[in-house]
Amino acid sequence: MKDVFQLIGFGENGWGNALLEGAVVTMQISVGAFLVGIIIGLLTAIAKLQGSPAVNTVAKGYTTVCRAVPELLLIIVLFYGGSTLINYFASALGFGDIEIAGMPVAIVVLGLVQGAYASEIFRGAIQSVNVGQVEAGHAYGMSGKKLFFRVTLPMMAPNALAGLSNLWVNLIKDSALISVVGTNELLYTAKQAGGSTREYLVFFLAAAVIYYLITLASSFLLRLLEQHLRRWQPKH
Repeated sequence: MKDVFQLIGFGENGWGNALLEGAVVTMQISVGAFLVGIIIGLLTAIAKLQGSPAVNTVAKGYTTVCRAVPELLLIIVLFYGGSTLINYFASALGFGDIEIAGMPVAIVVLGLVQGAYASEIFRGAIQSVNVGQVEAGHAYGMSGKKLFFRVTLPMMAPNALAGLSNLWVNLIKDSALISVVGTNELLYTAKQAGGSTREYLVFFLAAAVIYYLITLASSFLLRLLEQHLRRWQPKH
C-alpha cells in the first residue's frame, strides 16, 4: 500500500503532478469542445428549423453522420484527415508541412461530434417554447435577433440544460478517446505512468477516481445552474 501512495504521490518518484496536469488538459479539451459543440449545435438546430431546404439537408446529413459513425472512428478520421488536408493546402500555397498541435485539433474534433448531439437538444428546447410568447414578441415589434435573446433563449435554456448536462458528462468521458492520437490528457498520462512502472491497474484506477470527482463536481454545479435558471418558473 505504501508503494501505491508513492506511485501516485507528489514526491520526486510519484506521478501525482503528471496526473493532475493530465486532468487539467482533459478539462481544457472538454470545456473548449463543449463551447464549440454548443455553438455548432445551436446553429445546426436553427438551420433545421428555419433554414432553406438545401441548408436543412446539410444540417440533417451532418447530424446523421456524426450520430451513426462511432465516435472513436470519427476522431481518428477527422484528426488525421484534417491534418492531411491542412498540409495539402499549405503545400499548394508554397508552404512547408505544418505541425498540427494536438489540443486545438482535439477541441475542434470533439466539438464537431458533440455539436450533432447538441443540435437535437436545442431543436427540442426551441420547439418547447410557447408560441404565444413568440407572437407577443412579434406584436411588440421585436426584431428576430432581439426576439431570440429576449424571449426564445431565456425560455429554452432551462429545458436544454438537462440534456446539455448529460452531454457534458459524456464529453468528459469521450475526451479519453483523444488519447489514441497522442494528446497528453488524463488517460494518456495514466497509460504512460503504467508503462513506465508496470503498474497499469494503479494508474487506471487513479484516473477513474479523478474522472469520477470531476463528474461529481460538474453535476453539482450544473444542478445549481439549473435551479438558478428555473427560479422564475412555477413549481409543480
